[in-house]
Amino acid sequence: MRKRRNLPELPRWLSRPGLHRVVLFVFSFLLYLNTLTHDYALDDAIVLTDNLFVQQGVQGLEGLFSKDTFYGFFKEEGKDRLVAGGRYRPLSLATFALEVALFGQNPGLSHLINVLLYGLLVVLLYELIRTLVSRRKRIRHPALLALAAAALFAAHPLHTEVVANIKGRDEILALLGSATALWLAFRLRGIAGALLVGLVFFAALLSKENAISFLALAPLAFWLFGGDRLPRVLLRSLPFLVATGLFLAIRFSVLGPGLGEPSMELMNNPFLKLEDGRYLPYSGAEKAATILYTLGLDLKLLFWPHPLTHDYYPQHIARQSFANPWVGLSGLAYLILFGLGLWGLWQRRTWAFGIWLYLLPLALVANIFFPVGTFMSERFLFMPSLGLAFLFGLGIHAWVKRRGSWRVPLALAGGVVAAFGLLSLLRNPVWKDNFTLFTTDIATSGESAKLNNAVGGELIARAVKSADEARKKQWLQQADRHLDKAIELHPAYKNAYLLRGNALHYLQQYEAAIAHYRRALALDPDYEEARNNLGITLRAAGKYYGEQKGDLQKATQYLEEAYRLRPREYETVRLLGVAYGIQQRHADAIRLFDRAARLEPDKAEAWLNLAKAHFNAGDAERGNAFRQKALGLDPEVEKQPGQ
Repeated sequence: MRKRRNLPELPRWLSRPGLHRVVLFVFSFLLYLNTLTHDYALDDAIVLTDNLFVQQGVQGLEGLFSKDTFYGFFKEEGKDRLVAGGRYRPLSLATFALEVALFGQNPGLSHLINVLLYGLLVVLLYELIRTLVSRRKRIRHPALLALAAAALFAAHPLHTEVVANIKGRDEILALLGSATALWLAFRLRGIAGALLVGLVFFAALLSKENAISFLALAPLAFWLFGGDRLPRVLLRSLPFLVATGLFLAIRFSVLGPGLGEPSMELMNNPFLKLEDGRYLPYSGAEKAATILYTLGLDLKLLFWPHPLTHDYYPQHIARQSFANPWVGLSGLAYLILFGLGLWGLWQRRTWAFGIWLYLLPLALVANIFFPVGTFMSERFLFMPSLGLAFLFGLGIHAWVKRRGSWRVPLALAGGVVAAFGLLSLLRNPVWKDNFTLFTTDIATSGESAKLNNAVGGELIARAVKSADEARKKQWLQQADRHLDKAIELHPAYKNAYLLRGNALHYLQQYEAAIAHYRRALALDPDYEEARNNLGITLRAAGKYYGEQKGDLQKATQYLEEAYRLRPREYETVRLLGVAYGIQQRHADAIRLFDRAARLEPDKAEAWLNLAKAHFNAGDAERGNAFRQKALGLDPEVEKQPGQ
């Protein structure tokens, strides 16, 4: 018979759960301490700063629970369903509403709550894993295994998007609620225990829909760690099933049944290709190959989390075919994982749970069963990464157990955790604000139309606020290049045309700006912002060609079009009146100046211009009358520059 190896004697601190809890919480908190001075970023506008219901505080809770999650941001029926199926995550937004009600908008507080919740989650995952594996006879050091797994989870750089971005609270709450429900299911018995499990899991589902993966993970845990037969497994799973049924019933009553049709806008449906000037869906083979390719990237990032980016939108990931060997390798890797997972379940192997912890949550966000609006995202790996952490802890435990030594495996585990933690610390500052995030990640996601567009918008915003003319011009030129790239990648990107028009406007390239606004309106005739900006630029172009270039004909042409778009804007009306007056079109000048005076009846300048128009037309009586009206409003009006 094979001689049994003696188990190593572990240091006392490796078997003290109380110490482990404190260390894990402090470690998690310190990893993200440098986010507490950060501002809002990325989707924080959707869920917090620009969300109607969240900004109403307690009064907005009814709206949060009765509408699509995005409704409070778009404030318009239909737009909240840009991504097929809609979104229903009221609980995470409710926490933001309560923050606003109690403290107002306070990004530092919101970041602090995220970090505290993350620390709590890491401790809870430690308790869950320790509870599960302690039920397996082969696991001699459950606290050691759980410590290694929870530490790796805490340190993983993929989690920076979730913790450092306030919006990521939905992911934290979903996993916290799901894991807590499973932990309670192993510790509580009776009807009261089942009710509590169901209630906690229901809260997880209300935080984010991907918690539903625990509807399958819970029975797998009962099967692998509870030692139950199938009928008992199903009985213990009832609280999860009932909570899911209740959640789906509420979700369907709010959003309606079904997932709807996929969007034909590239930024909401990445599986579109441009052919003959039209966007068409990928073929079945192209979509399958691209999904497999992105799944391979997911696997790579779990083990080698570099480089990281928040943006995986088109065309950061190119359309793939099965001719790409990486697609085949990815497919083979997942086929092996799936096969091992099934075999491990049949054999009730502990490691099988780690595989399913990865595969099941990932399947929900991999565009396999329904579209999620983008190819992939690092936040989508938050829950699946728990599978890697579990297998990591299991591997460290196996090494200690089989080699009869703890120093080398623990040194390796500490090195990996330290390396991942350092990467997290270095990644966190990128999430300081939109400008820092976008201008950093564009180096990685340079082929993303969405990120090029976002960088352009941020550069324009910075330029407009700058008093340094040289820096202002430099930022505007950079913005123009990024927006040009966005349009190259997505020729029907209406917002990119709008923003590039803005950049060209500030660069005084008015004709090019006007052309971009017209293109945006051609793509969407109801694009009110493009129509408004077109009117502003037409007015600016008219003033520029009249005052700077002396081209009165061109100036009049632009001003007349600006007037048709914005007939109630005083400055446009005034400038067109001036142009008509210079051309001695006295009747037209009088008509425009009269309209300007009616628009701004308290503005002395408006009446004085009307007076001059009448004088120029030879009507001294009316000219004097309007002059006196102007002087009555402002006795110094004739001394002002330009009068």
